[in-house]
Amino acid sequence: MKIVVLAGGLSTERDVSISSGSLVAKALRERGHNVVLLDVFTGYEEDICDIDALFKKNYDFTENTGVKEEIPDLEKIKKSRKDKTNRLLGRNVAEICTEADITFLALHGDMGENGKLQATFDVLGIKYTGSGYLGSALAMDKGLTKSVLIQNKIKTPEGDYYNIEDEKNGNIYNWDFFPCVVKPCSGGSSVGITKANNSEEFKESVKQAFKFEKEVVVEHFIKGREFSVGVLEGKALPPIEIIPKTGFYDYKSKYQAGLTVEICPADIDEETDKNLRNAAEECFKSLKLQAYGRIDFILDKNGDAYCLEANTLPGMTPTSLLPQEANVVGLNYGELCEKIIEISLKKYN
Repeated sequence: MKIVVLAGGLSTERDVSISSGSLVAKALRERGHNVVLLDVFTGYEEDICDIDALFKKNYDFTENTGVKEEIPDLEKIKKSRKDKTNRLLGRNVAEICTEADITFLALHGDMGENGKLQATFDVLGIKYTGSGYLGSALAMDKGLTKSVLIQNKIKTPEGDYYNIEDEKNGNIYNWDFFPCVVKPCSGGSSVGITKANNSEEFKESVKQAFKFEKEVVVEHFIKGREFSVGVLEGKALPPIEIIPKTGFYDYKSKYQAGLTVEICPADIDEETDKNLRNAAEECFKSLKLQAYGRIDFILDKNGDAYCLEANTLPGMTPTSLLPQEANVVGLNYGELCEKIIEISLKKYN
C-alpha cells in the first residue's frame, strides 16, 4: 500500500506526534509498504513535487524522534515555514495524501484531534485512520466529553467549565472544592494539567492552564489507581495500570523513560477488569468514536471507575500505552499499525 503518515503540526504535543509518526512509518515500511512521513504544517516545500517518487523513496521529513522535557517552541516552527502563512495544511499535503491508499494520522492535540482535519479530509475525499470529525470534536473538548458521559450515566469526576472571562471577572475563583484538578479544555498529554490542594495553589493552577487555552475544566480530584483501556473496533483491550513515580502523571512522567511504572495486564480481579472494559466500550460508543482509541480512568477505593478522558489518536511512542495493551493480546507493534489501517478502511466500505 501507499501510505502517508502525518505528524508534527503546531500542537504542544508536536514532539510526541513526531516520535509516534516516525515509529509508525518505520514499522509500516518494514512490513513492505511505501510510506511518506510528512509534517502536516510544513508539508513538502520543494518547487517540484514528484509524488510517485516520494513514495518510491519513502520520503521522511525528520530524523528527530525524541520527546524532550520541554514543550516545543511553536512560534519558531511557524517562522520556519517558507510561505509564512498560518493555514492548517502545509504545501502539497493534500495533494500527496490524495494519492495515498490511506493517511495514518499520527497527530496529537488540537492539530489533528479536534475534528477539523478529519472534516477537511472528508471534503477532499482523503481516507484516514481513526475517528471521524464528530467523535474527534466530542472527545477533544473535555467539557463536551463530560456532558456526554453524564448524559449516558457514565461515571466521571464532578466539575465545571470556565473561560478566560471567568478568570478576568473572578467567577472561577468561587470554586471551593479541594483537592481539585485544573486542565486546559482541549489539551492532551497532560500539558498544562495541575493538581491544586488549596485556594492559593488553585490560583497558580488556573494561570498555568490559561497559558495554553482560553477555556479550562476544573474537577474533583479522585484519589485512586489510574488505568487506561485501549479500544480496537469497539472492543476493549486488557487494562493497563499507570503508577507515576513522582505521584502525578504529568507530561514529563508520560514521555521520559523510567518515570512511570506501567503494568499490563493490570493486577486486578476479574470483576474489576470486566467493569473497566465495559466502561471503556460504553465511553467509546457514547462519544461516537470509530476504529480505535484509548479511555483513561481513575479507580477509587470503592472500586468505582471514573472516566477522565478519551483519546482518539493514542500515542504510539516507545512509552505509549496502546501498543503495550495490544501486545498482551498478541499484536506486535507492526501488526497493530496494520490493524489500525485495516479497521479504519472499513469506514469507507
